[in-house]
Parts: sequence; structure tokens; C-alpha cells
Amino acid sequence: MNSTEEGLSLMITELIEDLQKSVIYSQLQKAARFEVSKPGLRLVDLKKGVQQALISSGWERKLRNEVYRFMQKAVQPPHPAVPLECSKEPLAFLRKAQLNWEKRILKSLNSMCTELNTPLAKKRSEKDQKELAARWTEIGADLPDLSSFRPVYAPKDFLEVLASVKNTNCVSGDGTVGFQNMWGIIQVNLKIKDIHGLRLRYNEMSINQCQTGVDDSQDIPLELFEQERTKLAKKVLAVSHSPLTQEFAKKGCPIGQRAELWCQMLGVTMDDIDRLYYEQLKQYVLQHELLIDTLIHKDVKLTATNDDQYFVFEDYLYQILLPFARDTAVLEHFKSSSANPPKAFIRGKLGDEEFAVNYPPNGIIPFHGFAMYVTPMCYIYNDPVKLYFIFREMYLRYFCKLHTISSHPEGIMSLCRLFEDLLQTHEPQLFQHLKSCGIQPLKVAFKWMFRAFSGYLASDQVLLLWDRILAYGSLEILAVLAFAIFSFRKTNLMQVEAYSASEAVLADLTTLKVIPLIQLSLFTI
Repeated sequence: MNSTEEGLSLMITELIEDLQKSVIYSQLQKAARFEVSKPGLRLVDLKKGVQQALISSGWERKLRNEVYRFMQKAVQPPHPAVPLECSKEPLAFLRKAQLNWEKRILKSLNSMCTELNTPLAKKRSEKDQKELAARWTEIGADLPDLSSFRPVYAPKDFLEVLASVKNTNCVSGDGTVGFQNMWGIIQVNLKIKDIHGLRLRYNEMSINQCQTGVDDSQDIPLELFEQERTKLAKKVLAVSHSPLTQEFAKKGCPIGQRAELWCQMLGVTMDDIDRLYYEQLKQYVLQHELLIDTLIHKDVKLTATNDDQYFVFEDYLYQILLPFARDTAVLEHFKSSSANPPKAFIRGKLGDEEFAVNYPPNGIIPFHGFAMYVTPMCYIYNDPVKLYFIFREMYLRYFCKLHTISSHPEGIMSLCRLFEDLLQTHEPQLFQHLKSCGIQPLKVAFKWMFRAFSGYLASDQVLLLWDRILAYGSLEILAVLAFAIFSFRKTNLMQVEAYSASEAVLADLTTLKVIPLIQLSLFTI
């Protein structure tokens, strides 16, 4: 058996194990037993009869969707001889950089505990549990004093770390260690697409094709186009086939069907077990108070509460983010991520690995702006349980890559490199002007990409952008949009001579229409 066949065999084995753990597996078994129990089914026709009955009742499609969901998240299984850390991230210097970053975050968290004399976790009294349960939908109305707490880190801190990463195994022509990016910030040479590769990838967004999110069209009146898209969306939803749904969403999702279309693309199906799972997470919140909870409260207050578009969702955000901090299912993504979940020790057992636990339970220490990954979705889902599972899936597939150091083609380093390469190649005059004024474009654009533009664009534009992330299964479009904004504001940016002036030019993005901008940047330059 060659390496390709061996890798495929490992993936099939992992798929079967994943399916056996899923709810759909027990449901499929139950449906099969029901078919077997039907009278008139002969023993010789048993297998064929059950298979045909399951296909006709829609189980084949459900199983295909589950396999597709697995393939969307699956990574190529490593060769048995390859160490686990190398399979998670093949480049040793990036593994080291990520490890050092994790140590720095944990040190910051521990320093905060020491300074404020606050434990990482403590059990709530019965009285506190009852009070919190009573005001579960109004948590923001009675929060403790948050003035002493600070975010563990902000986007600019992370960018500084990314800028310092160099490949020590690479030597430039002048003998300098590390790849030398003469003009940009990112000093790691990563494999990224050029403009031609991006055009092929996003061909369905070309200017000659009508799109949801574009107000004018030469081919068809806007109202008629929206009506046709809505009719087609209903047909796509009726088929309930995830690949077809993704293909449809490449031209955007109609507002009325967006919630269901996202569910199909992400493979989120709600049942009573999911609701029980959420209720269990809620109970964990009621039973124990974590330091992470205070960081979440602080982040929501600093971001969403101060945003005219999202301040009404403050209490709703707590119903998502507090249970998320306790969800151990989130740890699953660390199997393929270059990151590692932080550890804490049970009191009195410091240094004893037997008493080390993941802290927080989901392995994610929130940073400044983390809450903004949820806020746009509050406009789509009014059921906190459904919103919870949609957000969790969005985070596991996409958002987790935005705050991890890796060589992944959709990781934040690759997005930064793609943005800088697009700007240098296709707007060289603008790039050189900004550089001559001591302005690094990435310092402005980084915070947009880091938060997937949430909080910077108008909420409807963020959702149109995220439609395409889901449809194409890629974060690359974030870098394309960041480049497009610089190109669009080029005339004003060519007049600036200071970083503060460039920030002022790019401060308000709420009037921008993202789809026309992306089309212009990809298909007219």
C-alpha cells in the first residue's frame, strides 16, 4: 500500500469513527430497525429492501451531507512516522513562535490573577446560582466592577508577534538570516494565490454575473432578481444537499433564507439533544465562575456595547460566549491546529501533570474583539441555542485560524502576506507612497482581517461577506477586501503624510458595499 492509499485508508477509518459518535448514526440505526420490523419483507430481500427504504426516506442525502461536513473539516492524515506536532504544523520555526505566543498569553493571564488576587475559577453559592439563573437574559444589567480588568491581548499585540517571526533556516542573497520582505511587515515566505488564481477561485463573483449585495444590474431589475433568488433558495433548501447550498451561496444568500442556508452549509441540525447540551453548558456557567467570564464581560463592554449596530445584543452575547467558554467539544480543533490548549493546575497541585486541566475548558482565552465574531449573527438567529451551534461551527472552521500562528493557506499570516502582495503588485505607487511616509498598510488592515471585518463594515455588508466565506469555504476573501478598500480610497491616501491621517481616511467603512469592491479589485485591475 502506497502513502496515498494509506492516507485515504486512515481518513476513511476516522470518518467511520466520527460517524459512529454522531447523533445521525443512532438515528440511522433506529430508522433501519423500523424498516426491518415491517411485515412482508422477505429475508432474501432484507438488505436491498432496507437500503431502498432508507434512500427513499431521505437518509442517503443526510448521510452524504454528514460525510461532506467531515471532508470540509478533515485534514490529510499524517504518515505514521511523522510526529504529531509536525502534522499539525510542518514548519518548526512557526511551531516555536506559536508556543512562545501561548506562553506569553498564559503569563499575562496569570499576572492578572496575581495582581487582582482573583482565582481562575470558583464555585458559586446556591444563592448566586439562583440569582444568575433568574437574570440569565439580563446578565449585563448587574455586572461587577470591570475597571481593574484588561484584555489579555489586542490585535496590535498579535501583529507585533507576527512581524517578528522569521525562518531561521532561510538565508537571503546578502547573507542575512531569514526571508527578506523588503517592503512589507510579514517576513515569512508563504504559498499564496496571485490575482489569476484568485480570479479562478472566485469566478462566480465576476462582474458579468448578478450578485446578491449589488444594487444595480444591467441584465435584470433588482427586485426581479431578488424574487428569483428567493424562489431558487427555497428549492435549494428543499433538496437539503450541502454542496448544492454552497454553490448557490456563491452569489449571496437572500435575507429571508440566510439562516437556513447557513445551517445547511455548516451542517448544523437542531434537535432535543442539542438543546439539552446547551442547557448543560448553561448549568456549568451557573455552577462555577471563571476569570474568563470577566474577560468576556469586559470585551463585550469595550466592543459590542459601544457599537451603534450591536449594543442591543449585549445580554444575548453573554448567552453565547459564557457557555462557549465551557464547551469541551471546541478542543477538537486542536488536533489539527498549530495551537495547544492552555493548562492550569488544581489548587495545591502546581507542577503535578496529573492534576493539570485545560483552562478554560474550551481552550480559548478570549482577546479584545473576540465577541465581534458573534455579533453579526445576532441579526440572523433569535434562538440562542441555534445561534450557539452556528457560532461554534463558524469558529471551529474559520475564526480559529485568525488568531493562530501557522503556515495554513487561510491562516492569519497567509492572509497578511496575500494582502501585502496584492497591494505591492497592483497598487505599487500607493504602497511606496505610504511606505515613504512611514506608514505600513498592514498595520491598518490587520484589525479588519483579524475580526473578519465585524464592527468595521455595516452589519448587512458583514453578512454578505460571510456568505462568501461559507460558500467558498475560505477566508482569503478577507485579504482581497482589505486590498480593495485601500485601492478604492487610493486618491485620498495619496494625500496623507502621517499614520494618523491614513487611519482617518480609513476610519469609517460603514458606507462601503463589499461585493462591488471585491469585484472591481479582482476583475478590473
